[in-house]
Amino acid sequence: MRIDGHGRTGTRTVSFTFDGKSYEGREGDTLASALLANGVRLVGRSFKYHRPRGILTAGSEEPNALVTIGKGAARVPNVRATQQEIFPGLAASSQNRWPSLSHDVMAVNDVAAPFLGAGFYYKTFMWPRKFWEGLYEPIIRRAAGLGALSGKSNDEPYEKAFAFCDLLVIGAGPAGLMAALTAGRAGADVILADEDLQMGGRLLAEVEDVDGVEAHEWVSETLAELAAMPNVRMMTRTTVTGAYDQGTFGALERVSLHAAPGEAPRECFWRIVAKGSILCAGALERPIAFPNNDRPGVMMAGAVRSYLNRWGVSPGMRVAVFGNNDDAHRTARDLAAAGVSIVAVVDSREDAAPKGDFPVFAGSHVVDTAGRLGLEHITIRTGEHTRNIRADCLAISGGWNPTVHLTCHMNGRPVWDEQLLSFVPRPGSIPGMVVAGAANGVMSTRSCLTDGVRAATEALQALDLAAPDVAVPEAEDRAYAIEALWSVDGPRVKPSARKWLDFQNDVHVKDIKLAAQENFASVEHMKRYTTQGMATDQGKSSNVAALAVLADATGRGIPETGTTTFRPPYVPVSIAAMGAGSQGMGFAPQRLTTSHGPTVASGAPMIEAGLWYRPSYFPKPGETTWQQSCDREVAMVRNSVGVCDVSTLGKIDIQGPDAAAFLDFVYANTFSTLKVGRVRYGLMLREDGHVMDDGTTARLGETHYVMTTTTAAAGLVMRHLDFVAQVLRPDLDVQVVSVTESWAQFSVAGPRARELLNTVLDQPIDDTAMPYMGCGPVQVSGVPGRLFRISFSGEMAYEVAVPVGYGESLYRLLAAQAEVMGGGPYGMEALNVLRIEKGFITHAEIHGRTTAFDIGMDRMVRLKKDCIGQAASRRPGLLDEDREQLVGLKPVHAGGKLTAGAHLFEQTAEAVRENDQGYVTSVAPSPTLGHMIALGFLKRGRARHGEVVRLVDHLRDVETLCEVCDPVFFDPEGGRLRG
Repeated sequence: MRIDGHGRTGTRTVSFTFDGKSYEGREGDTLASALLANGVRLVGRSFKYHRPRGILTAGSEEPNALVTIGKGAARVPNVRATQQEIFPGLAASSQNRWPSLSHDVMAVNDVAAPFLGAGFYYKTFMWPRKFWEGLYEPIIRRAAGLGALSGKSNDEPYEKAFAFCDLLVIGAGPAGLMAALTAGRAGADVILADEDLQMGGRLLAEVEDVDGVEAHEWVSETLAELAAMPNVRMMTRTTVTGAYDQGTFGALERVSLHAAPGEAPRECFWRIVAKGSILCAGALERPIAFPNNDRPGVMMAGAVRSYLNRWGVSPGMRVAVFGNNDDAHRTARDLAAAGVSIVAVVDSREDAAPKGDFPVFAGSHVVDTAGRLGLEHITIRTGEHTRNIRADCLAISGGWNPTVHLTCHMNGRPVWDEQLLSFVPRPGSIPGMVVAGAANGVMSTRSCLTDGVRAATEALQALDLAAPDVAVPEAEDRAYAIEALWSVDGPRVKPSARKWLDFQNDVHVKDIKLAAQENFASVEHMKRYTTQGMATDQGKSSNVAALAVLADATGRGIPETGTTTFRPPYVPVSIAAMGAGSQGMGFAPQRLTTSHGPTVASGAPMIEAGLWYRPSYFPKPGETTWQQSCDREVAMVRNSVGVCDVSTLGKIDIQGPDAAAFLDFVYANTFSTLKVGRVRYGLMLREDGHVMDDGTTARLGETHYVMTTTTAAAGLVMRHLDFVAQVLRPDLDVQVVSVTESWAQFSVAGPRARELLNTVLDQPIDDTAMPYMGCGPVQVSGVPGRLFRISFSGEMAYEVAVPVGYGESLYRLLAAQAEVMGGGPYGMEALNVLRIEKGFITHAEIHGRTTAFDIGMDRMVRLKKDCIGQAASRRPGLLDEDREQLVGLKPVHAGGKLTAGAHLFEQTAEAVRENDQGYVTSVAPSPTLGHMIALGFLKRGRARHGEVVRLVDHLRDVETLCEVCDPVFFDPEGGRLRG
């Protein structure tokens, strides 16, 4: 209900819909305040039992009021109604219900609650075992979750950004405003971030004066001064989500979620690097667990006060208040002043005194509520007597928990404060962070203002900046008085009534006690057994009360029981915001070779290789399958000449006086002995002795090398070389630069390769000028280029490189000349067949778990020099003859099918994991040999050539007898590639 004369929202009417029904709110309303103003109390269903749920809080800690915003691809689930601002055309819908919010079929779970206690899924679905995959798991997965994504691609814009400052002030309540004001006047570069749409914190929700004016007016004056400072940046709607190393913070800004979609990004994920920080995140009010304390209409007392004083909305007309501290009376006072009927103030403290013209029940508890879809009445117990009171809203306050979460993001643990009955931050948990205000356990407005100045002064001193004298405004300074009360027993007639702790995950007091009873007494074990605090609110309201119940159940104190681990993010962060710029093709950017245009024009289908697009094959008229084209291209390379664009291979330029020593250190074999004008194959190991990558490196000059990497590992190897140069061997004078995009490179392979090249080179070449594994500069139709005589096909082959601007022209020329000679371009399918026929490996074989010994190259690991991975590669376990070793495989019977990923077994052994002998990594239909061939790894493989094994692929239902052979199927002597 809207209370005239209260609140600070605008006067303009805003229309929106909730579950298809139209409502009106006011400009500045959140969806929660607008729904309450329209008398809507039922907003959702709980996760497990589908119990009716209403709005509980007024901030990001809200566990109940999760809604879906928008429609179609732009639909956003699990949005907190307490943070979502209304705007014209807003379409919101409730979640986790079917067919409707008021009539939810899954509410039957609540009736079956005795069978669905904590950990029931660990006990219930064990038998029959075969039912798990076919029945139990699918049902559980369909029932899991709250909101649902649309399943469609969303093209709305999101953004990411970076910011740097001297001081990051997190939270703009009284402490945060004073800290920012003090630091701003000192000349520090300040960022003031607050998750609300308006800065001011609790001052926007209270009826009190600051410095002789109403609190909200003082906030406006302070914000105006801060806005006028060029060194202060104020960021509203921005939640700092995590604290990380070296003063880095993550922050999520809701840029345009308060308006209809447009050109502005919906959200922006910030990475803020600050020399120092001040945490002024305030405190979160916690509920009290008592029977049926989860009905719509049961709310936090501070939230009720916020809706009244800030938005001019009363959640009810007959309001009861229940608490164990003075804050409950404050809510009753404000409601009564607004003309709302206060039917009862229930205070658990025996010495509670009336503080207004309303009934106060001292030494009493609320022990039950009634009203299925909304609160109708409450039951109060005083001593041995109980009474029922009609009420449509119950405001509860179990005390306030300082918001310590960010102080724990680097493994810090908070400490228990017996006076506050809550945890407070441990000093120094985050380097460079100072905590102030309610987050530091300071609860009065005056104390928060003072603490903000103190924190800013301390932070400025660490930055070697002089703090100015700042007068602390006069404000309310009452003491914080509270009595321990975590849960309340129900009336004797209902001893089994559930007392809820985690409203979203449906965890109640009995669940915690059951976890302790079943020896899940560690706080982390209890959390996982019961799912307490594992919901989207991460237990912000429920954790401390749950820990207190666990402490009582285990006979320990709360400090001894401890807390669960708070991890980032503090609030849920959409994947679209964290991955901003990576939607659609931005997720996997297209990298195109210089030959892409003529390749596509020729009708070649393109496939992704890393981020590059490369041709699969080049179809000719009359060819109806890829294999027909592939077989032709393979025969073309074997018998005439073929052209392939290999520009995608990583190309790394390495120069400097110590370039040779650097290569000796990163490669397993030796490169310092390589002569100028020659190329050498190299094997690169990780520090654990396993193969990282392979490739060739050419020596173009005494101190100049060009390394070639595989396409897939180009980025990985470049990062590795940078790390080695900067960290492992900073003593070496060497420069490493990626030049992959600077050179277009083409392989010309086949018996007529030299003949084709001589048609485009200014100076013809021969074996004397360019022997196998030679390299050197050339002129290509007047353009300076490079020529390497290397082969990945087993045929005589060259790779010619020119500056990238000439790439397309050279490709067109080579392809045209090749076709005249009975050849032409060939694609990835043919390239794969050619390399498997020759036994050449790719990352299908060096996939991260193989060693030089496994692929038969252990002799390349030179022991006379030091290199990365050398010592680790000599570990006995990595040289065991029983290891899986690289072998070739061919079918015993004509037409036998081989598949990559299949496993190998002895002929008569059952095809189960215990009998596994190895696996297949690469397969190809070889037109040269007339049957399929494969590479794979087999236990003791090199000693088993000639043996027959059984290939089994359960996924594709393939079973084939294979002969184990040498991995080099074609021209094992290498005469063809040497020309």
